[in-house]
Order: sequence, then structure tokens, then C-alpha cells
Amino acid sequence: MRIWKPNVTVAAVVERDGRFLVVEEETEDGLRFNQPAGHLDRGESLVNAVAREALEETAHGFRPEFLVGIYQWPRPAGDITYLRFAFGGSITGFDPERKLDTGIVRAVWLTLDELRETRERHRSPLILQCCEDYMAGRRYPLDLIRHYDA
Repeated sequence: MRIWKPNVTVAAVVERDGRFLVVEEETEDGLRFNQPAGHLDRGESLVNAVAREALEETAHGFRPEFLVGIYQWPRPAGDITYLRFAFGGSITGFDPERKLDTGIVRAVWLTLDELRETRERHRSPLILQCCEDYMAGRRYPLDLIRHYDA
């Protein structure tokens, strides 16, 4: 018997001067846009995971400051459900010499209107939803999340 479990992911929702930091990445469906995002690693806290993923995918240091939301998305193709924790925060630096993760073509700053116009190229419907929730002022304190080391 196969045990079902959701895939836990984290995403950084970073806005600066009306533009959101997103990545363009290679996927099985071609080039797609996504937030700096990825899977939670074993033993890692959600907050540490989102800072790591943002750095690996954009070469920008990211300091999570609040939770934007928690999203559940059953992917239409296959038996995969994603449980995404989206964090807002600030950029703490940029390393132009840092090599981006495999599959990441570039990091780019897009306006909300540009994100809406390119939604057919989004990796999932969560990208736009996270940004719209951010713009709507959704902010939840990080102490909502408890991490206990083993």
C-alpha cells in the first residue's frame, strides 16, 4: 500500500518598488515563471528553507519576516499535492558571481500586471495568488510556525 503525503514547499514573495522577484526556470512544460521556491529538506525549518531557496535560485540573500499564506494545490496531472508556505521579507544582499541552481535560467523583477499577463507561463496558479495576497496585506507573524529540532 502506497502512503500518500503532500510535497511541502516554501516560496519567497519579494516585492521592491512595485516589482516581484521571480525566476524563469526550465520545466518539463518549457520555460516557466515561479517564485524563488523549493522543497523543504529533512531537518530544516521552513524559515531556513525559504532563505536557502531564495539564495540558491536568485543569488539574493532573503530574510523572511512574515508568512503571507499557506496554500494547498493538487496538481492536475498526477497524484501530487503541494503544500506551500509563502513568506514575505526583505533582500539582504546580492552576489552577482553566484551560480544559480540547475534549471534556473534567470531571476527577474516583474510587476503585478506583468505577472497577470504571463500567467499561462506560470509553473502553478500559486505564483499569482501569493503576490495578490501579499498586495492585499496578508501578513502573519513568523512565531505562528514552531520548529522543534529532533
